[in-house]
Amino acid sequence: MLKIENLRLPPGAGPEKLTLAAARALRVSPESVQCLEILRRSVDARENVTMIYTVRAAVERENAVLRRCRNKKIRRWEPESDYHIPFSDTRGSSDVRPVIAGAGPAGLFAAWVLALSGQEPVLLERGRAVEARRADVERFWSTGRLNLNSNVQFGEGGAGAFSDGKLNTGTRDPRHRFILKTLTAHGAPRDILIDAKPHIGTDYLYAVLQNLRKSLLKMKTDIRFETCLTDLHIENGALAGITVEGPEGAYELPCRNLILAPGHSARDTFEMLYKRGVQMEAKPFAVGVRIEHRQADCDAVQYREYAGHPGLPASSYKLSCHLPDGRSVFSFCVCPGGEVVAAASEAERLVTNGMSEFARNRENINGALLVNVKPEDFGGASPLAGVEFQRKLEASAYALGGGGYCAPVQRVEDFLQNRASDGPGRVRPSYRPGVVWTDLRKCLPPFVADALTQALPILGQKLRGFDAPDAVLTAVESRSSSPVRIPRDAAGEANIQGLFPCGEGAGYAGGILSAAADGMRCAENLLGKGASALSK
Repeated sequence: MLKIENLRLPPGAGPEKLTLAAARALRVSPESVQCLEILRRSVDARENVTMIYTVRAAVERENAVLRRCRNKKIRRWEPESDYHIPFSDTRGSSDVRPVIAGAGPAGLFAAWVLALSGQEPVLLERGRAVEARRADVERFWSTGRLNLNSNVQFGEGGAGAFSDGKLNTGTRDPRHRFILKTLTAHGAPRDILIDAKPHIGTDYLYAVLQNLRKSLLKMKTDIRFETCLTDLHIENGALAGITVEGPEGAYELPCRNLILAPGHSARDTFEMLYKRGVQMEAKPFAVGVRIEHRQADCDAVQYREYAGHPGLPASSYKLSCHLPDGRSVFSFCVCPGGEVVAAASEAERLVTNGMSEFARNRENINGALLVNVKPEDFGGASPLAGVEFQRKLEASAYALGGGGYCAPVQRVEDFLQNRASDGPGRVRPSYRPGVVWTDLRKCLPPFVADALTQALPILGQKLRGFDAPDAVLTAVESRSSSPVRIPRDAAGEANIQGLFPCGEGAGYAGGILSAAADGMRCAENLLGKGASALSK
């Protein structure tokens, strides 16, 4: 098999044209191409809108063809290195099963590795299974009635279950391919295996999570929903057990090894860990607003004459700028063809996020527009000072929205002119349960508002229409990443032996794929610890 890179075709070109392009690159007839498989697919809209493919092809007299081509973009295809589940023979060495706290991407894939390696882990999740969770979230969006333990932040799948489901990352790791294959084996679209910027969408994630749960249960994983980690029992610097709160009340659970995957919004868990002496530190993060445009307008700017072409995905963007005072403003978690969603997890505190289904076919595109926040901005020296900074911001947004989790919104034109908005223009906000037109400067810290004011015209020069007068700003986006980091050593443990912090909540990931990979890494460290103990 030969690997051919950088095959360029116009949008909508079918398999025959792709085969023809491959044959032309190989300098053979199309009939000589015995089979063709797409390995990677992307869109280049910088000049002429083009689809770019990397493929593998089987041809007759492969060696001769390779010699004749003399093309750096053509070489012999070599399969990617497979990820191998570390097998453990430590299952019978102790009657204390490994425990995982949190069933987001990090916790689920930590459980997956442990289960496949021969362990029978206990998986705790403070929220509900995704079927019940979806009903709770929809009720919140429709009525403003918030379930504090089953919402966009808490429940099976973590915060990523109500998002765009992006699966791209800037690092290479054999775990990533393993994660994608595991997701497709449980119902995710196979497009995620070839797209340069893969995403699942909330609708597919709903089914994938249920199928993954069934597989974990078959491997004797003990999954306990509506069960929250509430305390650690530490003896001589090592974990000896935990307290959990479940549907039937609090109880003690023997535990020598705990993979801690709480997510970035488990503030009560952070407080408990701090009280128990777990080393923590405040880390930088970012806050701001969601900005919403019409998807058709964004497509028209980026795809030009190809806007609306059925062979192209909904367009997206990635923007950033650095301001003279050292602040950075950047887009994050862009959701093409999606909606802005209510993502609160605490009473009378308002949080927004973005979500898309796989088709990305709703009217608007939205993305977080964020300003970097440093520990010196928090107003305190505690490792949890960033949590309090977030809480104050969210409470201010809730008050400005008038209660009931209605969000304060403002048109970009009015925000730049420092005046309150009284209604929408062409872009209609998608946020539920409702919005209040106002002046966002009343809830944003002055340095955040000033940075956004400076950045919007600059970003509008990078992407025409980004600062359009009718674009809608919705406050407040405060949960882009965890405000704390839990340091861990080379073996993956915190300063408490047996405690393995991982994922976004511990400060080691920034999305579904990276969080899942970090959960796998922590499971490997836990297994390695067991093997080392047996070998002594």
